[in-house]
Amino acid sequence: MTATPDVDDPKSPLRRLRAVMRSLYHGSSPTAVRFRYAVILIDLAIIAFFIAAPLIRHQGGVFYAIDYLIAVILAADLAARALAWPSLKSWIKRPIVWVDLFVLATLLFPAWLANFGFLRVLRLWTLVDSEFFWRTVGRRFDDTRAEEIIKAVTRLATFVFVITGFVYTSFMGRYEGIGGWVDALYFTVTTLTTTGYGDIALPGVWGRLLSIFVMLFGVSLFIRLMQVLVRPHKVKFPCPACGLSAHDPDAVHCKACGHLLNIPNDEA
Repeated sequence: MTATPDVDDPKSPLRRLRAVMRSLYHGSSPTAVRFRYAVILIDLAIIAFFIAAPLIRHQGGVFYAIDYLIAVILAADLAARALAWPSLKSWIKRPIVWVDLFVLATLLFPAWLANFGFLRVLRLWTLVDSEFFWRTVGRRFDDTRAEEIIKAVTRLATFVFVITGFVYTSFMGRYEGIGGWVDALYFTVTTLTTTGYGDIALPGVWGRLLSIFVMLFGVSLFIRLMQVLVRPHKVKFPCPACGLSAHDPDAVHCKACGHLLNIPNDEA
């Protein structure tokens, strides 16, 4: 009988493949950085397709061909990330992974999950909120105010596109006020900002409940963005005594416990 290859054997193909994936996804070599840039550019192109999907869905066969091609790319990326992660069990427990798996399901089964296609835009959030992105594109701004601003803008934009897609999917053709994707976007923005022009108001109890949700949740994201923009910048440095991680850039003592800090900076 032929012996089964031991995955713990350094010479086994699976072990070598995992080592290659780790070096590409988590390494700092020029090759790894170029690889991650390529992955991020492909991700952004896919996200752009997701946002434009309601406008080009009528293309039929071409649209579904692109859909399945993206499914193959996303499945390969998820498999590679799983191999690159130290533990498959800890990887599968991450919420971002479950979001990506759901996005993949909507691509693999478009006929059954067509009404959930608007949730594909969540890929924008999973990309910009990942360490993978900040170790590559934003490595100079990791753990800085720029990271907080970009994440806040991304969360607000993702919310707007998801709600727009939901309104378009649920009310297009059923209510004369929503005649297209732009109308759905217009309703989302005017409701989120509580402008309240009144020219588009979703009918029925569910329409009112959706409007309330958009106003409450959307305004909270908008306020969060404003807070990040106007509040004083804080340096992330865990206090050795109490663990407080946000301090003023020139802080000498922790404001929570008074412990002496030694925050690294570029000043002489």
